[in-house]
Amino acid sequence: MAPLRMSIKRFRISGIAVAAAVLIWTSAVVGGLAYLWAYAAAAGDDGAPPDRWPTGSALAAASERPALLVFAHPRCPCTRATIGELAKLMARCQGRVDARVVFVTPRGAADDWRTTDLWDAAREIPGVDVIDDEGGVEAARFSVATSGHALLYGADGRLLYSGGLTAARGHAGDNPGCTAIEAKITQAEPTAHRAPVFGCELFGREDKLGRGAKSCCPK
Repeated sequence: MAPLRMSIKRFRISGIAVAAAVLIWTSAVVGGLAYLWAYAAAAGDDGAPPDRWPTGSALAAASERPALLVFAHPRCPCTRATIGELAKLMARCQGRVDARVVFVTPRGAADDWRTTDLWDAAREIPGVDVIDDEGGVEAARFSVATSGHALLYGADGRLLYSGGLTAARGHAGDNPGCTAIEAKITQAEPTAHRAPVFGCELFGREDKLGRGAKSCCPK
């Protein structure tokens, strides 16, 4: 009977160890998912864009139709979804808006640092011009601080929309920003609309540490 009792005891201890291991693993998975969701849902700095197109900007204001500016960091993975949503938006609003993607780059950055896959993807969207904002001069002038921040100005220079083109960081799909912009372009809605911006800092730690860094998202 003694060997049997020892076997039962070992089995119980083994079962408890397995249960504890499963509990620890489950807690780690749930905690990791919770962290990722919290990060994805955390909006960036929404800045303080001017209510009218700023004087002195090197970016020409539209005079006959609305102007859409999307400020982006060329190495922000979160912004891939923004560029994808911009492509869909332009397909629906082609010919009715002047659109530009303004990439904020450090002064003196090499070409291979600037021209990433995001740069190429933006350049391939019909009706979109790509601008190199070296040193973030225009981003500062328009008071934006987060990659993916979109501004829509009317032909009269008034701000019609300020916010993002996604519902979360790196999340493609229907979102309030694109819906609002399309409504203002197609229906000429005069009221301003604001929405959260989801992306990395335009002037993040990678620029402060040097232009050799690869990404502005935290590791």
